[in-house]
Amino acid sequence: MGEFALLTPRKIAGTDLMVSPIGLGTVKLGRDKGVKYPNSFTIPDDQAARHLLDLSRNLGINLLDTAPAYGRSEERLGPLLQGQRDHWVICSKVGEEFNNQTGQSYFDFTPEHVRLSIERSLQRLQTDVIDILLVHSDGNDLEIIQRYGILEQLELLKAEGKIRAGGMSTKTVAGGIEALKRSDIAMVTYNLDYQDELAVIDFALAEEKGILIKKALASGSLSQQPEIDPVRASFDRVLGHQGVSSAIIGTINPEHLSANVETVVTSMQQQGSR
Repeated sequence: MGEFALLTPRKIAGTDLMVSPIGLGTVKLGRDKGVKYPNSFTIPDDQAARHLLDLSRNLGINLLDTAPAYGRSEERLGPLLQGQRDHWVICSKVGEEFNNQTGQSYFDFTPEHVRLSIERSLQRLQTDVIDILLVHSDGNDLEIIQRYGILEQLELLKAEGKIRAGGMSTKTVAGGIEALKRSDIAMVTYNLDYQDELAVIDFALAEEKGILIKKALASGSLSQQPEIDPVRASFDRVLGHQGVSSAIIGTINPEHLSANVETVVTSMQQQGSR
């Protein structure tokens, strides 16, 4: 894989899951409408997608992040992962749906939809179990948790063996902490430009719950500062927190992916392995 070492897996606190310190986000494999990236992109074909997955695997990445809201991401990953399912820890979502015709999302957090969504995701991903299932919040974290009992629904799915861990991709501090009280994992936003949800990560560390990070590189929109490498500084901050298991990086550029992994390895070596 080049001149730098493989990524060292980390345990997601409170679970038996071991994940690479960065995971591959796959929204760009399935959706190019209504996404907040600074530059336009073309959804890669199967050959390019397979190359990206092979490269990720060779670099030591084992965590894949997908969702029904990512367009065709799940249904594309299913065939692409055949024969290598045991290597990957798959994180998918429930709650947000994407309409490819309108380019808009809508949300459904009812127990009926949770059941429909997980069965559909299992079929699309061509697997018997999804390792991590997160509620895809619309921003009203506490209302979703309290009104729909959705995290209890995830516990039922875990008891049935359809998922290994459950949680929520949250947007508020109160929602993130409440999700951790009732489930295994919270996915929160944390980067150089935004640290408002740091309290959730601190809570997870204290309570031995899992944390995944979204937008660790601010979706490619990090503010620039002279004489500072924003990518290196981002990984130093995000992965330097003892409560963080992994940061999701949504790239389809092989060079960017390799460079990110090399930066993470260097950062981890200098910080000392945990």
